[in-house]
Amino acid sequence: MEKKRILILSPHTDDAELGCGATISKFISENHSIYWLVFSTAEDSLPHGLPKDTLAKEFKKVTKAFGLKANQYEILNYRVRYLHEKRQEILEKLIQVKNSFQPTLVIGPSIQDLHQDHIIVANEMMRAFKSSASIISYELPWNHLTFNTQLLVRLKRKHIHKKFMILSNYKSQFLKNRNYFSKEYIFGIATTRGIQANSDYAEAFEIIRWIE
Repeated sequence: MEKKRILILSPHTDDAELGCGATISKFISENHSIYWLVFSTAEDSLPHGLPKDTLAKEFKKVTKAFGLKANQYEILNYRVRYLHEKRQEILEKLIQVKNSFQPTLVIGPSIQDLHQDHIIVANEMMRAFKSSASIISYELPWNHLTFNTQLLVRLKRKHIHKKFMILSNYKSQFLKNRNYFSKEYIFGIATTRGIQANSDYAEAFEIIRWIE
């Protein structure tokens, strides 16, 4: 199997894990090269009383659980819900990563995503990589009115279990009672997508651009 150079884009810590954590687990087990870029640690959205670096520390636990090294990820510190003010900086950062890492596959948020930060990352992702890499978008149903399930990645139970376990590192988000961190949701949507792919489990993606 040809090895890919995969760039993962998270507007905030936990976005990519929620959208495609099991697929990330599969890609890592297949020894593809991974670089993960996080744009905001959402300090202003933390439950009251928690240290500002809580989500950064939780994300680092996720990368450790995946077996990633420190040079395989980068955490930026843009203010949550204000990425639109830094659009050009974000584009320039993506171009820098394009030149240094040279990804063959980019995975980021959907252009159908209604969150103001997510759509900025999605748009700049397309600008930066439209002619150099395949681009796919992960599914976050609570942020979408529509989502085109054009690509289904078949997965095994171990991949879904890994997704649940790594999401368990986000203790700060469990304090907010977000039901999309629950085991029922994680296995439920993976089962639904698996039925569509004639598989036990799967994760869904939109295809923005595919280059072979």
